Amino acid sequence: MSPLLAARRPLVGVAILVTLLALAAVRTGVARADGPGSGSPWVATVGDSYMSGEGGRWAGNTVLDDPADVDAGGASAYFDNATHTAETIPNCHRSSAAEAHIGHGVSSVNFACSGATTSTETVGGDFKPGLDFASTASDDGQAASLRDFAETHNVKLVAISIGGNDLHFADIITQCVTDYLTSTVLLKNVCNNDTSVTANLTSTNLAAVTAAIRGAITHIHTAMADAGYSESQYTLLVQNYESPIPPGSGFRYSQGGLNRGLVGCEFWNADADWANTTLLPTLNGLIASAAGGLSYTNLRTMNLSSAFNGNRLCETGAETIDESDHATWQDAGASDDFEWIQSIHAVQVLSPFQVQESMHPNWWGEHALRNCLRQAYNNGSPVGGTCTRDGAGLTADGEPKMDLN
Repeated sequence: MSPLLAARRPLVGVAILVTLLALAAVRTGVARADGPGSGSPWVATVGDSYMSGEGGRWAGNTVLDDPADVDAGGASAYFDNATHTAETIPNCHRSSAAEAHIGHGVSSVNFACSGATTSTETVGGDFKPGLDFASTASDDGQAASLRDFAETHNVKLVAISIGGNDLHFADIITQCVTDYLTSTVLLKNVCNNDTSVTANLTSTNLAAVTAAIRGAITHIHTAMADAGYSESQYTLLVQNYESPIPPGSGFRYSQGGLNRGLVGCEFWNADADWANTTLLPTLNGLIASAAGGLSYTNLRTMNLSSAFNGNRLCETGAETIDESDHATWQDAGASDDFEWIQSIHAVQVLSPFQVQESMHPNWWGEHALRNCLRQAYNNGSPVGGTCTRDGAGLTADGEPKMDLN
C-alpha cells in the first residue's frame, strides 16, 4: 500500500463517521427544522366565512356613494396565493383583513373557507373544504391541510369558527329577507315561524349539528396529534358568532319603510328580536355544548356574541358613509361611526359588492376580531374569555379597541 493511500484511509473513515453522526442528530431531534414546539410561532385559523374574512374588503356600507370610498382591501382582498394574484380555492374569500393575521412577531395561515360546513363538499361547483381529512386531486379538507402545515411549522394556536352553515344560517337569513320583501306592515310574513326555518331547530337536528361541531373540533385535535404535537404545545380556541343585527327596537329605520330595503337590512322587528333571543343563542349554545363535551386540556373558548354591539347593521348610532360626514373609510372616527357588518345584497348587481359578502364582518369588524384574537393569543400563553368593545378610537395597530375578559 502506498503511503498516500494509507494517509487517506483515516480521512475517509472520519468523513463517514461525521455523516453518520449528523444523520443520528436529525433523527433524535438534536438538530431539527421548524415543527412542533420548534421555530417561530404561528397562528392557524380554520372554519367558515366568519373566520375566512368574508366581507373584509369593505370598511363600511354605501347606497349612493362611490364604493371606492369604503374599499379598504381592493380587488385583490381575497387573493391568498403566494403572489396575491388569485384565490387558492375559488370563493373561499380568505381576506387580507381576516382576524388570523395578528402580527407582532407571530406568523399566520388561514385555512377557513366561506361556505364551509364541518364536512367537505362541493356547492354550486365550488369546493368547500370542511374540518375533516378529505383529499381530492387538487385540494384537501382543512384538518388535512392543517396537519401537513403543522408538521413543518410551530403552530401555537388554532382558532376555530364552525357550525353556522351546518345549521343553515344563510338559508334562514335568506328566508327572513324574502319574507320581509314579499309582505307588508299589515300582512307580515315573519320567518321565525316559517316551516323552512323551524325545521332547522328541531331537537333532532340540533343534536346532529352539535355532534358535527364536536366531530370537527376532534378532527382538528387529531390533525395536530398526527403532526406530532402534544396538548401542551398548542391551544385550540373555539369561538362563537357575533350578533350581526340589533333587536327590532335598535334599528334606526322604521320597519316597512323604504330605507330598510335600500340599506340592506330587510328584517321585520319580530324576526330581528327572534334572531337575537333565539337563533343566535341557539347556535352559540350548540358550539358551547360541543366544546364542553370534550376533555382536551388545551381547549379554550372565545365569546364574541356582543362584540359588535353598537356597530351592527342598521343599528341606531351607526351609519353608512352616505349618512355620515366622512368622505372615506380612512377619515378619523370612521371606525366608530360606521357599521361593522356588510349590508345584505339579495342579488348581484352592477357593483363590486357580492351577494356572499352579505351579513359578514367588514374591514372594521375583522380588525376588531383580530384585536380579540391577539389578546387571546396572549403572547404565546393563550387564554379564553368574552370580547367586547372597549371605547372609541383605534389602537396603534389601526384596530377598534376591544377587551377580552
